[in-house]
Amino acid sequence: MKKELITDFQAKYFAHELSRRGGAGVERVGKALFDACVDLNPHQIEASLFSLRSPLQKGVLLADEVGLGKTIEAGLSICQYWAEKKRNILVICPASLRKQWAIELQEKFNLPAFVLDAKIVRDSQKTGIENAFNMRGIIIISLHYASRMANEIKQIRWDLVVIDEAHKLRNAYRPSNKMGNSIRWATEGAKKILLTATPLQNSLTELFGISTLIDENIFGDIASFRSQYMNMGGDLEGLRHRLKSFVWRTLRRQVLEYVRFTQRKLVTRPFNPSDQEHELYQEVSNFLMADESYALPKAQKHLLTLLVRKALASSPLALAGTLRVIQTRLIKLKDDLEKERTPSFRMTINDFLEDEIYEEIMLDSLDESDDLDDEETEEQEEQISLKLLDKEIQTLGKFIEQAESIGENAKSLALLSALRIGFEEMQKMGAAQKAVIFTESRRTQGWLKDYLEANGYADKVLTFNGTNKDDATGEIYKEWLSKNQTSGRISGSKQIDLRAAILDSFKNDAAILIATEAGAEGLNLQFASLVVNFDLPWNPQRIEQRIGRCHRYGQKHDVVVINFLNKKNEADRRVYELLSEKFNL
Repeated sequence: MKKELITDFQAKYFAHELSRRGGAGVERVGKALFDACVDLNPHQIEASLFSLRSPLQKGVLLADEVGLGKTIEAGLSICQYWAEKKRNILVICPASLRKQWAIELQEKFNLPAFVLDAKIVRDSQKTGIENAFNMRGIIIISLHYASRMANEIKQIRWDLVVIDEAHKLRNAYRPSNKMGNSIRWATEGAKKILLTATPLQNSLTELFGISTLIDENIFGDIASFRSQYMNMGGDLEGLRHRLKSFVWRTLRRQVLEYVRFTQRKLVTRPFNPSDQEHELYQEVSNFLMADESYALPKAQKHLLTLLVRKALASSPLALAGTLRVIQTRLIKLKDDLEKERTPSFRMTINDFLEDEIYEEIMLDSLDESDDLDDEETEEQEEQISLKLLDKEIQTLGKFIEQAESIGENAKSLALLSALRIGFEEMQKMGAAQKAVIFTESRRTQGWLKDYLEANGYADKVLTFNGTNKDDATGEIYKEWLSKNQTSGRISGSKQIDLRAAILDSFKNDAAILIATEAGAEGLNLQFASLVVNFDLPWNPQRIEQRIGRCHRYGQKHDVVVINFLNKKNEADRRVYELLSEKFNL
C-alpha cells in the first residue's frame, strides 16, 4: 500500500496557501520586471498581478480605458508565464493588430513571438509539421483564423490564451455566433486574459457574453442573468460584486497622480445643409417611414432603415451607394417576377460589403436578431404589385440622382474651415500639423480624399480602411518595401506591412489621415493631436475609442477634437445629445 506523504487536511491547507499567495505581491512578476524594457506604471503592475493572483482562477478581463496600456499589462503576465517555463502561449487578436503584438512582445519584453497565418501553416505542413501550433514561441493569430483553426488549437494544452479586443466576441453565448463559439470551444480549459476598453457598450448581455469566454458558468445561463440583473429592480450591486472577481478596470482619472495626460479641447462645428441637401433628407426620411415597402421588407426594415440613415448622415455619396444596392435588389426582384422565377426579398451581408457602415451597424445594434443573414428571416409572402414595385425602383433612382448631383456640400465646407482652425491651434501648441479624420463609410472616405486634395491638401492625404486597395496606397506600400529591405521590419504579411507603410507615411510626410472604424482599430497615433469626427458614431463608446487613438499615454500635446452637427438632421442632433451627456462634447 502506497504511503501518503501528507494528510487530506494538509493537502487542503497547502492548496489554500498556494491560491492565497499566487498573486499576493509584486515578487510574482519579479522575473518579468527584470526582463522588461518598458516604462511601467503602477496600475499596469497591479493589473498584471490581478491576472496572476490565483492558479485556480480560469481567467480575467482587463478593461482599462483606452490608452492606459492593456497590452503592457498582458505582456507582463505573458513574460511571467514564460519565466516560469509555461510556454504554450497563444494571442488571439484582430488581424490588423498581429504584427503590433509581435513587435511589442519582442522589443519590450524580449520574448520570441511570431504571427501564424495560413501561408505559414501550409509551408510548415510541407516540411512535415502536422500542427503548426506546436511550434516554439508565442503564437499570434487573428480572430477569424482562430475560428477556422479551432480543431488544431484544441489539440494543444495551452498555459495561457490572451484575447485582445474581446468585445468582438461579446455575442459568444449565442448559438448563431460561430466565431465566438469556435474560439471558446478551442480554448476551453486554458487560463485566459481578455482585453477590451469597452466591455459594456449597449447592453448588460455583452458582459455576460464576454464572461462565457472565461467560464460559461460564472453567471449561469442567459435567462438567469437577465432575470437576476436586467429585469426591473435588478441586483446591480450583486452584479458589481460578481464582476470584481474577474474584472479589473482602471480609469484615466485614477492614474493622474503619476501619469500626465494632456487635455482634450472639444469643439463643435454646427452647420446648416443646403436647400438641396435638406430636401433630399426630407424625402428619404418620408420614404423610410412608409408602412409598406418592397425596398424595406418587414423582417429587415429596422436594420435597413439604420443603414440608410447612417449613410444619410455621412455623405450624399454614401447615401447614393447604399440606395443603389437596395435598388439593384428590387430590379432583380422585378426581373424574377417577369420571368416567373421564385422571387426573394432578402438581402445579405455581401450586398453591403462595399462599405463598412453595415459592419458598424451590426456591431452596435441593440438587437442582433436583425442580422441580414439570419437564417430565420421570413420572406414577404403577400401578392407583389409590379406597378408599385416599379414605382419604388423609380423613386430610389430619383434619390440616387439627387444625391450624386450634390458636389461640395455644407459639411465639407465646414470641414475645410475646421481643419484650418485646428492646424492653427496645432501651430500655437508647437504640435505637428497632423489630423485624423474619422468616417464610417468607405465611399465618404474616398470622396473626402479627392475633395481635400483639390482644396489645398494635394499629396497630403492618406486613407486607412479595412481593405486599403486604392492605387495611391499601393504606391506607398511599394516604396516602403523598397526602403525596408534590410531593416528587419518586413513581416511577410501584406496586410501587416501595408498598415506599417501607411503609418510611416502619415508620421513622416502626410498631414491628414482619413480612417474608418475598422481601419483605425488598434492604431497608436499619439504623434497626431487633431481628431475630426466627420460622422458621429451612434455607439457612445466608439467616440472614446476614436479619440483614444491620439489621446493616449505618450501624447505630448493637448488633443483638439472637432465634431460636426447638422442642425436640421434630427438623428444627428439626438446622437449629439446622447454623446454630450456621456462625454461632455
